[in-house]
Amino acid sequence: MSPIEQSVPRDGADGLLDRIEVSGIRAWGRHGVLAAEKELGQEFGADVTLHLWTGPAGRADALSRTVNYAVVAEAVAEEITTGSHDLVETLAERIAARILEDVGRPLVRRVGVRIHKPGAPVGRPIGDVTVTIERDAAPVSGVLALGGNLNDRAQILERALASLAAHPLVDVEWTGPVLETAPVGGPDGQGAFLNSVVGVRTALGPFALLDLAHRLEREARRERLVRWGPRTLDVDLIAYGDLRSADEELTLPHPRAHERAFVLAPWHAARPEAELPGHGSIAALLEGAADRGDLAPGPEIAGFGRP
Repeated sequence: MSPIEQSVPRDGADGLLDRIEVSGIRAWGRHGVLAAEKELGQEFGADVTLHLWTGPAGRADALSRTVNYAVVAEAVAEEITTGSHDLVETLAERIAARILEDVGRPLVRRVGVRIHKPGAPVGRPIGDVTVTIERDAAPVSGVLALGGNLNDRAQILERALASLAAHPLVDVEWTGPVLETAPVGGPDGQGAFLNSVVGVRTALGPFALLDLAHRLEREARRERLVRWGPRTLDVDLIAYGDLRSADEELTLPHPRAHERAFVLAPWHAARPEAELPGHGSIAALLEGAADRGDLAPGPEIAGFGRP
């Protein structure tokens, strides 16, 4: 692959953001510095551009994997009609925050807002006054579980962590220790796994972070031949902020994390006060995990065991 091709985002894991544009939203508002503007009001217009990774929605034809722009348009109109601001700039900021923190959260990673005030009282005929802003969503904390039981297990984990840490939109905040564990489920005769957990802070959306997890598996030449069978690398997205999702491709929090000691134990070692969304304290979950007795200390691997 050429240097140019390497620099071009190819999918969500690269931070590629598609755009949904909703333009010409109109509503009556009472924004302006003059008393008459606040008393009588005037029509305002708004255009919004939503930046998000739409690949998962397009592939599955699933509205749940994207943003409902009818809901976005209604929220924008509500912000125009609610309250009164001296500045159009303030209205633009409120609309951006409403999208990033409410109706577009967490899929929308950037939003552009343009406010139109064609009736602005500037003392002479004009066509329009516009204010345009662009704002990014705040990074989100996530938890990934890494494990494998084929080939050079330690080297594969080390390379996966290094690749994750090198991603420009991912900051590795903490890592759990490496544990050696017996296989859970799957065919008999498998070798022991090395497992750990990594905490990240990322600008990627949830599906894009899942894409990145799958990319790490491909880099390790992961083959999906048998359910829960032996594998070079398994990377599971355990939690993404407080997001709850029942999507068949991205269930959050991970549907079995609350009962797996090989996830809970390294997480607890790095973050003793942590909680799994919807399930409570990691410490309490670990105490009740059936496979807790199957854990053993793993080898020292560069980058792991850094709370």
